[in-house]
Amino acid sequence: MGSLEYSPLFETKRGRGRIIYRSFAISLFVAICFIWFYRFSHILDTKFEDGKWAWLGMFGAELWFGFYWILTQALRWTLVFRQPFVNRLSQRYEKRLPGVDIFVCTADPDIEPPMMVINTVLSVMAYDYPTEKLSVYLSDDGGSEITFYALLEASNFAKHWLPFSKRFKVEPRSPAAYFKSILSSGYPTDPLQLKELAAIKKLYDEMEKRIEDATKLGEVPKEARLKHKGFSYWDSYFSRRDHDTILQILLHKKDPHNSKDIDGCVLPTLVYVAREKRPQYFHNFKAGAMNSLLRVSSHISNGKIILNVDCDMYSNNSQSVRDSLCFLMDEEKGHEIAFVQFPQIFENATKNDLYGCCLLSISEVEFHGADGFGGPLYIGSGCFHKRESLCGMKFTDQYRNDWNSEDDQFKEAFLHELEEQSKTLASCNYEENTSWGKEIGLKYGCPVEDVITGLSIQCKGWKSVYYNPSRKAFLGLAPTTLPQTLVQHKRWSEGDLQILLSKYSPAWYGFGKISLGLQMGYCVYCLWAPNCLATLYYSIIPSLYLRKGIPLFPKMSSPWFIPFAYVIVGETTYSLLEFFFCWGTFQGWWNELRIWLYKRTSSYLFACIDTILKLFGFSDSTFIITTKVTAEDASKRYEKEIMEFGVSSPMLTILATLALLNLFCSLSVLKDAVIWKGGLEAFETMVLQVLLSGFLVLINFPLYQGLFLRKDNGRLPISVSIKSIVLSLSVLISFSFA
Repeated sequence: MGSLEYSPLFETKRGRGRIIYRSFAISLFVAICFIWFYRFSHILDTKFEDGKWAWLGMFGAELWFGFYWILTQALRWTLVFRQPFVNRLSQRYEKRLPGVDIFVCTADPDIEPPMMVINTVLSVMAYDYPTEKLSVYLSDDGGSEITFYALLEASNFAKHWLPFSKRFKVEPRSPAAYFKSILSSGYPTDPLQLKELAAIKKLYDEMEKRIEDATKLGEVPKEARLKHKGFSYWDSYFSRRDHDTILQILLHKKDPHNSKDIDGCVLPTLVYVAREKRPQYFHNFKAGAMNSLLRVSSHISNGKIILNVDCDMYSNNSQSVRDSLCFLMDEEKGHEIAFVQFPQIFENATKNDLYGCCLLSISEVEFHGADGFGGPLYIGSGCFHKRESLCGMKFTDQYRNDWNSEDDQFKEAFLHELEEQSKTLASCNYEENTSWGKEIGLKYGCPVEDVITGLSIQCKGWKSVYYNPSRKAFLGLAPTTLPQTLVQHKRWSEGDLQILLSKYSPAWYGFGKISLGLQMGYCVYCLWAPNCLATLYYSIIPSLYLRKGIPLFPKMSSPWFIPFAYVIVGETTYSLLEFFFCWGTFQGWWNELRIWLYKRTSSYLFACIDTILKLFGFSDSTFIITTKVTAEDASKRYEKEIMEFGVSSPMLTILATLALLNLFCSLSVLKDAVIWKGGLEAFETMVLQVLLSGFLVLINFPLYQGLFLRKDNGRLPISVSIKSIVLSLSVLISFSFA
């Protein structure tokens, strides 16, 4: 055998600057220990008798901040970066590449427009991969005939789009994204491509108009209903929550009349699935939809690799399948890798990422750190799985991939038979008295089913890989208003906290099964919600005691001031440099810092409250879909990076109340400093409280604009303004007389 056969399909490199970072982290830990010692040693100091309970609270908050900071070091201690070698994969495996089943999930045609959904479907159908090996399944939990109609239109358009995109190697392969990109990058210079581009754009515009018209009218054109038998499924349809299984194979290689594109090449298999829904059966949200697709796909195509993407995360890189296979099919290490996770990247994020939705530190740093300890989390989209591991198989050292076995187990079945047999697999009662949702497939009982499923897979001995290519594999849509962002993070943090308190907690379920570093990494996200307590305390108490003239930090002349200053300056400088390393801007870092504060004092607080209520049986889990539709005027403000409030909500009321509380305290202290001779001396005594309160005022400037200065529809509602003013003044008055 030649030496080429032994060359790996991917390489792994460690991050640079490890020694410098670790030295800095150790020095910061020493400073944190000094802060803890200072708090503990001064608890009984008589000078602080008036603020003794506040002092104890500060000690508790700083213990928490220090503990949580230690956990985050697991995600920065050992960064690794992966690089696949696609050419080597092609040389060795081109003729025996495995089948790939792609799952696209949608749940509500009003929130997730059908045109967006089919652009995602078309983008994954057009992968640079043998089309006979690709199968695409659309799970429509909304059971919408409009979505089915859109997919039917897409199946016809694909016969033109796939040959065009592959002939001219266009990127990205989502039609809408490609047409948008050429407006900025310029039209192709090749006359032939330009001619075909005009033709394909015309076909797309016509398809888009038909789908948009049907969406506005809320019904499918009669001509279309008569042409395709699939619409007969809706004859016995009652509602989104009460209907039979709707399953239709739109494209399949066994169909001689509808399986090839205009160039005569076989098209990928395309299947529409709306699993059975009944009011008396709990449907387990996205996890239930994914498990239905696992069963249905095993009967139709049975691909060894499964990719799942959200309906708003279109493929931006046609090589992604081959990239992932370099990890999964590597002869030396591929057998132990269960899944390859790509980052979630949002194409609609503003230049300075107004709502911190890009989570740059997570995608560019933390997941690389988790990869260094055995693999990143499974985040529910943009992830390539081995079917075996996703279906509950445990890893053993003897396990090896069998890439030579046939994927399609049902070659002799007719399409009609495949459809009828597969319907049963998507029925409501199929999972009764089975291990589905427990040992097989995605786990049930948690809003973030993806994280708990990935943890379970890793605890069965498998590893995972994080790959973050320069050309991003998937691009999606981020929330475009502050309320949407806060709701999304409430759902994530609530689900993660539920994992921590469940039998699947990484603290005990992962003990001895995954590395300590990976356990700590999971706990970083599982403890998002409890961060609200310490953050709220630090956002309220120091400012209130500043107004009362009671110091809670050491004065500038004290040696104990040094560790506080070192931690503040050191951590702030590091976070800014890390953000620059992730190609962020200074304004972007400031925006992310603001959203970090807003999430911790609102989203995480409500996540904690709901989780506690659920534990005592007062609340049930609900799955909230983040809307992908935004009003035109709100979109314009978003493009200008003007924060959008718009609606009245308890979370916005809390944020506005905290902002006003700190503003009133700061103004009160400023007034005293001007008219009172000892003002400057008080500033020296309580400099850290002054700076903290000033920072909270400065970072909340968009809230003050929304409360008092703006007149547009995106401002804070009058009801929120009144409630927040009353609440903040009530707190100030109550504290003054305490």
